[in-house]
Amino acid sequence: MKLVRFGAAGQEKPGLLDSAGKIRDLSAHVRDLTGETVSPEGLAKLAALDPAKLPLVDGSPRFGAPITGISKFVAIGLNYADHAAESGMPIPPEPIFFLKANTSLCGPNDATEKPRGSTKLDWEVELAAVIGTRAKYVSEADALKHVAGYAVCNDVSERNFQLERGGTWTKGKSHDSFGPLGPWLVTKDEIADVQKLGMWLDVNGERRQTGNTSTMIFTMAKCIAYVSQFMTLLPGDVVTTGTPPGVGAGMKPPKFLTAGDVVTLGIDGLGAQRQQIVEAVSDGLKAPDTFFKAVALYRGEDRTIDYLTLPKALVAVSYTHLDVYKRQSQHSGAIGWRADAACR
Repeated sequence: MKLVRFGAAGQEKPGLLDSAGKIRDLSAHVRDLTGETVSPEGLAKLAALDPAKLPLVDGSPRFGAPITGISKFVAIGLNYADHAAESGMPIPPEPIFFLKANTSLCGPNDATEKPRGSTKLDWEVELAAVIGTRAKYVSEADALKHVAGYAVCNDVSERNFQLERGGTWTKGKSHDSFGPLGPWLVTKDEIADVQKLGMWLDVNGERRQTGNTSTMIFTMAKCIAYVSQFMTLLPGDVVTTGTPPGVGAGMKPPKFLTAGDVVTLGIDGLGAQRQQIVEAVSDGLKAPDTFFKAVALYRGEDRTIDYLTLPKALVAVSYTHLDVYKRQSQHSGAIGWRADAACR
């Protein structure tokens, strides 16, 4: 199966792709794609459904990450010899792993934010596994039995934060939008050999990475078994397994991403992603035009906005900004009260 989560951010519904590649709605059968859903029992329940009898989803909705509610997002570093060489680092004697913040997880085609102060924003096409059953001290021979399926991951990295600002790699790997996953979670029964998957990545239409999982230093099974010696992997957890050569930091001279650039990437059988780079802004400034419209309405200067939809329009507006304006003005009344309440 190819499982998906579709819809606006924060409002995704579970679905699957039918044989024609159309999205079918699973929300009548499962609430979301979580660790419980991708357990062997959960997947068996979904596999027993007839896709043709599921509601067809119209149009081309946004894809969210194909799993939610994860306990951890684990990443393997320097897992391709030629990538280690281009990074000027020795081949590791055992897997290097680190954690990406769970909040970095996002949809495969969501915009990638360039963080404040970023000078070396980079890309990494990677193969990720989603865990289906609890894994603690598992053997390499048994490791893949704990996998629910696989997905494309872009391990977006800020090299200055990662390598030049002290601390662990997590600092340069965890900004919001640094973990695009999907578009699909492809169950492992659809992948004949996870160590024979071609992978690629382009920046602005120019090929930057071409690789194959056959050249991993440590196999998928080895990575999962190794991580399970140090922490318990739970159903739904994501383990992304390193990138082939061709990252921006390894180019001569190095090349990094800037606002407006477009990154596209994919892996055989797992689909493709597309991200446009945008400048990061604080939560309170996500929609500055909305704030000014709200102020205009608050002052009675703009009657074109539907009064009843004002609270929804203000979701991304800083409460502080609107409250300051309220204190500076001498207006009051229902509209002002509704604006404040919507921002709390």
